Amino acid sequence: MTAAHRTLPFETMVKVTNLENDRSVTVRITDRGPFVKGRIIDLSLAAAREITMVGPGTALVRVDVLPGAGIPSPQRYAVQVGAFRERPVAEQLQRQLASRFGNAYIENYESDSGLFYRVRVGPRPLPDAQQLASQLENESLSTFVVRLDN
Repeated sequence: MTAAHRTLPFETMVKVTNLENDRSVTVRITDRGPFVKGRIIDLSLAAAREITMVGPGTALVRVDVLPGAGIPSPQRYAVQVGAFRERPVAEQLQRQLASRFGNAYIENYESDSGLFYRVRVGPRPLPDAQQLASQLENESLSTFVVRLDN
């Protein structure tokens, strides 16, 4: 059974407990997400069924990292502020962010939908990246924190 988490390293094993019924399941982090504000983990359908979360779709949960999981290095996070198909648009945002926060950069990303240009600020320690993401969201920019080493 698998799950998506924004920052935990891939292959990390976590125990997810549904706080409404005290049922728990062990899952492996294999993807990034969720990118919905206020959500901390996305479970596979099999894992969601295990803790009876399928009907409501969401639940209050506790996530415990199981022993042996890697501890992320402190400087390996960035704030993604946008992904664009046109490089000049990405470059404009990158320049604006660099003038305010320093080390903003563009990363090329090839997907099935074509080439995208991700605009990110970092690397930073996790608390600093989370604070910057909140600040930029208050300025009506859509952001999320990403780990850089996987």
